[in-house]
Amino acid sequence: MAKPYYIEDLNEWKESFKYRYPVRVRFSETDAFGHLNNTVSFVYFELGRINFFKDSGMTGEWFSSDGKTIPVTGDLHCDYFKQVFFDEDLDVCVKVAEIGTTSVDLHYMIVNKNDDICMTGRGKIVQVSRDSGKPQPWSENGRNFLEKGM
Repeated sequence: MAKPYYIEDLNEWKESFKYRYPVRVRFSETDAFGHLNNTVSFVYFELGRINFFKDSGMTGEWFSSDGKTIPVTGDLHCDYFKQVFFDEDLDVCVKVAEIGTTSVDLHYMIVNKNDDICMTGRGKIVQVSRDSGKPQPWSENGRNFLEKGM
């Protein structure tokens, strides 16, 4: 498979991930042949992303009772490299690729127990006002949390 457009050097890109979230492929996530259903990669990206944000401290601002903003997905993309099967142990890797004024571009990599790349992805998350639904700039704390994930 050709290298995705958002990756310049695959080895350098792979080595730059610091955050990993483990998952095991459940039977309900597979098709009749035991392959991971292609839609589940987006669920895994979400699991990795939410836990990345929780572990970095970002969700404190979003999910507190007096929080004014929430994260929404602007776009999401996945490239498939290697088949994944029932009961495989995987790591969902997440990193910050670029921070905008109101958004963050995240990169994803899913690897198997041999550290082979099975899937890669990227997606833009936009911070919006709970009240208006309009994009809102990062707070200083939010930007600091995101910069630590680069």
